[in-house]
Amino acid sequence: MAGLAGPLLAVSRRWGPPVVVGELLAGVALGPSGAGVLHADDALFTFLANIGFALVMFVAGSHVPVRDPALRTALPLGALRAVLVAAAAVPVAFVIARAFGTGHIALYVVLLASSSAALVLPIIDAMHLTGLPILQLLPQVALADAVCIIALPLAIDPARAGRSALGAAVLIICTIGLFAVLRLVERKGWRKAIHQLSARRKFALELRLNLALLFGLGAVAQATRISVMLAGFGFGLAVAAVGEPRRLARQLFAVTEGFIGPVFFVWLGASLDLAALGHRPALIGLGIALGVGATLTHLVARTTGQPASLAGLATAQVGVPVAAATLGTQEHLLADGEPAALILGALITIAVATAAAVLAARAGPAPAPRPGPAG
Repeated sequence: MAGLAGPLLAVSRRWGPPVVVGELLAGVALGPSGAGVLHADDALFTFLANIGFALVMFVAGSHVPVRDPALRTALPLGALRAVLVAAAAVPVAFVIARAFGTGHIALYVVLLASSSAALVLPIIDAMHLTGLPILQLLPQVALADAVCIIALPLAIDPARAGRSALGAAVLIICTIGLFAVLRLVERKGWRKAIHQLSARRKFALELRLNLALLFGLGAVAQATRISVMLAGFGFGLAVAAVGEPRRLARQLFAVTEGFIGPVFFVWLGASLDLAALGHRPALIGLGIALGVGATLTHLVARTTGQPASLAGLATAQVGVPVAAATLGTQEHLLADGEPAALILGALITIAVATAAAVLAARAGPAPAPRPGPAG
């Protein structure tokens, strides 16, 4: 029921915020910061939230357009822009960490440099944005999203970076092996045969198998003391690289967006300590600084000719700040109220990206380059 707050707030196409905002607010209202009905430390609630976390990150990974041939053409420039943004994030993160006395320089670098493919791609589709600049934006966002998700566990807990790196390496190797198996199954036609049998007999085999594989990777992640975040995102990338069947995509959308995803975001809202923001107003300033800092950091791509509106669109963050707030809460790595500050910063980037997309849509597609003189 609490998850319905997301669609209700987002129903307006013009003014509605992303669905996750309403779900977070419902969790805040029902959690310790509000009515006190929901408690994020409840074992069953946390278990369901972990499943939702893995599925949300899986959907985010599956949205990365790794099979798009045009993506490879624009890859060099997109990679250059992602590197420039990451480089610009270092001094900004240093200033923010020193100004607020948190010491989380590495974490802030990852946050400031990140982009959310799961948010940017739907905005591009909804606004019907096209043209060469949009094509060049896609690899920038995809690379920033993937690299920052991998780097986050190392950045948020530098003291255990060695163990986290080893666990991440094990999980990446397992994901690559799983991708090889999925590609073999696709080439041999076995996936299509399973699909036809499942559709004919109403077995939902593809959904069952993919959930089993996802939870298997999640088990590997927990055994190596790595967040299920990386398992979900890595498996999503593997499925996107092979090609996600439309029927499976619809089923996973229904399971994630209709049930377990809202449970996760309501849990995250219930875990946020907004009272600490009231007791420490500086944390509100931290959230604003992270949101504004991310915007300024991404504007460095203007030096390579990227329009300011698309640089603002690339600012959008969801997965990485949510993951950071979740890990910080579960592992007690952040101070009271700091996870809420991270979410506040993410909400600012979402507002910036939404406004930037409107400006980009009004500007229209970039004109095609004129052909050179005949030889």
